[in-house]
Amino acid sequence: MRRALLRRSPGSLLILAVLAVLGVVSSGTARADYPVNYNFFAGIPYELTNPGGALPGANDWSCKPTAAHPDPVVLIHGTAGGAQTNWGAYAPLLANEGYCVYALTYGSLDVPWPLSALGGMKPIPSSAAQLGALVDRVLASTGAAKVDFIAHSQGNTVGNYYIKRGGGEGKVDKFVAIAPPWLGIFGDQMNVLRAFGKQLGADANTVDGMISAGVCQACPEMLGDSQFIKDLNADGVYDPSVSYTNVASNYDEGVFPSVALVPAPNAVNILVQSDCPVDFSDHLAIAGSPRVAADALNALDPAHPRAVPCEFIPPFTG
Repeated sequence: MRRALLRRSPGSLLILAVLAVLGVVSSGTARADYPVNYNFFAGIPYELTNPGGALPGANDWSCKPTAAHPDPVVLIHGTAGGAQTNWGAYAPLLANEGYCVYALTYGSLDVPWPLSALGGMKPIPSSAAQLGALVDRVLASTGAAKVDFIAHSQGNTVGNYYIKRGGGEGKVDKFVAIAPPWLGIFGDQMNVLRAFGKQLGADANTVDGMISAGVCQACPEMLGDSQFIKDLNADGVYDPSVSYTNVASNYDEGVFPSVALVPAPNAVNILVQSDCPVDFSDHLAIAGSPRVAADALNALDPAHPRAVPCEFIPPFTG
């Protein structure tokens, strides 16, 4: 009888309608359920089957931020990486957590695929301009006031240049920096280019030919003694309006903790092995480690911290 009365009552129907609307408003964009593969190369199959495409959960231009996660997240790959190849774990993970997620391939050369999938080759100011165009599009599409960055390797330098020199000041709230070369790179980062080229099926001689020809114009800019790094850091490493979380590994071949974990009041510094000696993440694996991914989620949403796992992480893949 009560169910029958509820069905027939105009007032009850109105209440149900209001509750339904409130439910939609409070939930915002629906949470996704994409598979997450914690492996640095998890995005390679997507690039192989859909060159230049987007990972599951990424670049959904209908996505609207929720009250829980008001800032869209922009993923900025490292040297020789790309929108898909660098972020196979992060794009679906963040989408599953309810974030609007976006990624680009910046600084790629005008060459045939698969070599065109190797981003981060052009000068950093040029790449930062591409990043800025994406940020403006994301803000316009989502209606958000700011974005958050998650970057790997060179992507941190590109992101910081955009904020400090490329018109991005005031548009970025949080910056999660994975293996950030804030003071420059001191190792052989060309091994990263070789690794990506191999995974994409590029001939080893062709990749080495690109290296010897100096096609990575950004690489000398990132060296520790470069004038570019000196000029970028002339007013301090960080922009004071941004909250930085830096994550580094003792096993990184080129971005040593001493150049990544630069102290400042607006920077939180995390050494992967500080309380997890079985994580052997190197420069590549650190962007595929579930431990680092948990650190990133906590940095984006510090009001709701989650446990950070400690488990064996092999180098190279994560």
